[in-house]
Amino acid sequence: MVTNTSGKKKTAVARATVSDGEGRVRINSTPVELVDPEMARLKMLEPFRIAGDDLRDDVDVDIDVSGGGFAGQADAVRTAIARGLVEHYSDAELRDAYREFDRSLLVNDVRQSESKKWGGPGARARYQKSYR
Repeated sequence: MVTNTSGKKKTAVARATVSDGEGRVRINSTPVELVDPEMARLKMLEPFRIAGDDLRDDVDVDIDVSGGGFAGQADAVRTAIARGLVEHYSDAELRDAYREFDRSLLVNDVRQSESKKWGGPGARARYQKSYR
C-alpha cells in the first residue's frame, strides 16, 4: 500500500510517500542520515521515536521538500511523516500518541511572516521622527 501526505510550515512544503519497505527514509533522494544540521535531522525523525523504531523497519518514506529554510523544512517533513504513518497504518492509538505529544505533528502551522509596509524598515516598525 502506498500513502501520499504533505506537511507545511511557513513557506516550506513537504510531500511524503509512505510505502511498505525496509526502513529507508529519503529526503530529496538523500538518506536522512546525511541531513545537516543534526538538530533538523532529529526533528525530522521525531515521529519514529514516538511511534517506536519497529514501525520504521516496515516502511520506506520518500519525501520531497521545497521552500523555506532548514528549520521550516524540518517541521514540514516531521508533519508529513507523522501524517503518512497514521494514514498508512490506520492507527487511532498512534494518532492519539502524536496528538498528545505535539499537535503540530498532525496539523499544519499556518503562521506566515507579515509583509513589509512603507514608512518603516519592517512590517510594524516605523522610521524615527526627527524635529531638527
